[in-house]
Amino acid sequence: MSGAGDWKGRHLGDRTVGWTDRDPILFALAVGARPDQLDLVFEDRLRVLPPFALTLAQWAPDVLGSAGAFHVGTAVHGSQRLEVLAPLPAAGELTMSARVGEVWDKGGAAVFEVTVESDCFVATWSIFAPGCGGFGGDRGPSRPAARTDAPTWGRDLPLAENAAVLYRLLGDRHHIHVDPEAAAGIGQPRPILHGLATLAASTLVAADRAGAHPADLTRLEGRFAAPVFPGETLAVSGWDDGAFEVASERGAVIDGGLAVFA
Repeated sequence: MSGAGDWKGRHLGDRTVGWTDRDPILFALAVGARPDQLDLVFEDRLRVLPPFALTLAQWAPDVLGSAGAFHVGTAVHGSQRLEVLAPLPAAGELTMSARVGEVWDKGGAAVFEVTVESDCFVATWSIFAPGCGGFGGDRGPSRPAARTDAPTWGRDLPLAENAAVLYRLLGDRHHIHVDPEAAAGIGQPRPILHGLATLAASTLVAADRAGAHPADLTRLEGRFAAPVFPGETLAVSGWDDGAFEVASERGAVIDGGLAVFA
C-alpha cells in the first residue's frame, strides 16, 4: 500500500456508463418516491432525481479502494457532495472522469476526497480511512461548528422495509445491506441502509418542505454520522437556507446537510 499522501491528484480513469429508464425509476422507488409521483416512476413523463448520478459514479471510489489506497474493510464513507450542472436524461450514457483530490492527514486516519466530473454533475466522496494517517500531510479543514439556531421545520421520513435490497440493485451490492451475518460482522444487529439512499430520501422531504420539485435539486451535501436501518422512521429537520439534519431514535445519522433547489 502506497503512502496515503502519494494518492493526491491521482487520475482514476475515465468511464462511460449507460442506463435505461428502468434505473432512475428503481432509484426513485428505493429512496421513497410514491406511486402517484408519476414523473418519478413512469417512463412516459420521467424526470430523473439528481442523486441518481451518484449510482453512475460509484465506480470511482471503488477503483481507489481496489488500487490499495486504503483498507476497504475498515474505510467508511464520511460525507458526500453533489453539484448538478444539467439534468440527466431518462436514458442514455455519460462519460465521467475521476481523480483523487485532497488527501488529509488526521493522524490516526486519512481522508481521501474522490471527485467525479461530467457534463451533468460534479460529485465528491469523502472517504475516512483508519490507519492511513501519519504521513505528514495537512490535517485539512476542521469540522464546521454545529448550528445554534433552532430548525425552522421538521418532518418524519419513514423508510421502506425493502429500501436497502432495492437500492443495492443500482450497483452497491455490499453484503452488509442484505446479509444479517455480514451486518453482524461490523457490529450491527441487522443489515443497514446505504448512506446515499438516506441522503437522497431526505431530499424528497426537503423538496416538499420548500415547495420545489425534487428533480430541481442543484446542490446536495451531507456527512454520515451513524447507520440507518430499513423500516425505521427518521426525523428530518431543517432551516430556510436549505440546511438540514437527519436523526433516528438513536441520535444523528446525517449532519451538515444541504439541499438547494432551482
